[in-house]
Amino acid sequence: MTLFKGFATVGAMTMASRVLGFVRDMLIAWVLGTGAVADAFFVAFRFPNLFRRLFAEGAFNAAFVPLFARSLEGEGREAARKFAQEALAALTAVLLILTAVVEITMPGLMYFIAPGFADTPDKYDLAVKLTRIAFPYLLCVSLVALLSGMLNALHRFALAAFAPVLLNIVFIVVLGALVVSGERDSPEAGEALAWAVFVGGVAQLLALIYGARREGMALKLQRPRLTEGVRRLVVLAVPGIFAGGITQVNILIGTIIATLQDKAVSWLYYADRIYQLPLGVVGIAIGIVLLPDLSRKLRAGDGDGAVEAKNRSLEFAMLLTLPAAVALVAAPEPIIRVLFERGAFTAQDTLATAAALAAFAVGLPSFVAIKVFSPAYFAREDTLTPMIYAGISVVVNVVGSLSLFFVIGHVGIAIATTLAGWVNTVLLAGTLLRRGDFRFDGQFRRRIGPICLSSLLMGAGVWLGAMLLEPYFARANGVAVQIGALTLLVGGGLAIYLAAAHISGATHVPTLLRRLVGR
Repeated sequence: MTLFKGFATVGAMTMASRVLGFVRDMLIAWVLGTGAVADAFFVAFRFPNLFRRLFAEGAFNAAFVPLFARSLEGEGREAARKFAQEALAALTAVLLILTAVVEITMPGLMYFIAPGFADTPDKYDLAVKLTRIAFPYLLCVSLVALLSGMLNALHRFALAAFAPVLLNIVFIVVLGALVVSGERDSPEAGEALAWAVFVGGVAQLLALIYGARREGMALKLQRPRLTEGVRRLVVLAVPGIFAGGITQVNILIGTIIATLQDKAVSWLYYADRIYQLPLGVVGIAIGIVLLPDLSRKLRAGDGDGAVEAKNRSLEFAMLLTLPAAVALVAAPEPIIRVLFERGAFTAQDTLATAAALAAFAVGLPSFVAIKVFSPAYFAREDTLTPMIYAGISVVVNVVGSLSLFFVIGHVGIAIATTLAGWVNTVLLAGTLLRRGDFRFDGQFRRRIGPICLSSLLMGAGVWLGAMLLEPYFARANGVAVQIGALTLLVGGGLAIYLAAAHISGATHVPTLLRRLVGR
């Protein structure tokens, strides 16, 4: 199955990026911990990274890919290349203006991004400085998003999915130098990491430029013009930016509120990094691969094929995401302890981060489901409806965060983000069902129950295993013993889930593996 092979290709590359991301975050926890410099750096990184998520997973998946694919199939490669070149010129002009405005206004803008830092002038000034260094990363990765969308529409998924690996490699090199030099929790360390963000963005852009040239789709920078194609792109992209990146908007809102509590920004960041692994490997892979597939089927009048693609995508998403969510709820503390508790990251930080991780994990299936349902709108060039629903979920998130934060602190922000994700999922799915653009087919209805049951059985096994292995997770045992115990826990949970899924009929494991390798 081409669809499953595409999921596997993007998922494998994303997995490589996320594994290196864990190495990166382990080193960041070692070097910066959860102090003032860490908070300032995470705010600086979060701001341009938000725009990366919006453009890479929102606007261009929502607008550029269907328009480029339509031009490619209807008018040929040269017409599609010219449209991409027009989009490149317009996007570059907008981003250069945006970057200049943000760099100039950053001291005032920081009051909005991190209002809680205002009471600590040194942290505030450092956050301004680091954000100014890191923000041009936005220009690089937004152009990467355009080139990635073009390659994805050409069914060339690997290089675009691999590009984030380069950012993590740059980070690891810089962090390794900081570890060797003995630099800890200092403004200089924060500056070095901010520069790593920008350099990593440049590396990704150069890789995608090479990929486009290799496919005969090299783009030249030209004077921006408001052509018919660009106008249509803007009409679709503006709501698509918001709709496609709503999870990141909600996380940014949580970060803004979290600045009111010392260390909360860092706790939420580290928790976010853990649940982003299954979200990235499964959700982003589905979103990237499903949209071009749906666009082609709908243009060909294959409505049944589009419904089939959505059902198999949702089934695949739940098959991998539900057990991941249950496992993160069942054993968040040993995961955080083994990955991060060393150097400047303390036992108290582990407990606080684990609580946030468990709350985020409950929303993980909804975050992935959004990636399945949103392309059904985008492929029909409807970005307005998802934008409206995204706006509703933002209201839920803001009200929930403000209500819960002053009662249970940073964990309340994670709960509100989860609640907002489920509200958005229900609205997207309900409208598709009501319009007749989607229905749960017989195979999905037969398998969702066994998937849930297998996940719960696995969760019970992980919870029991975490209790039995508790002594081996202690920091005093050393990293090797800790990692060995965590590997045993994860491997045991995976074995239980696969066995239960196979026996219960949730999936036929050998068939699933064959589909993932495209055989």
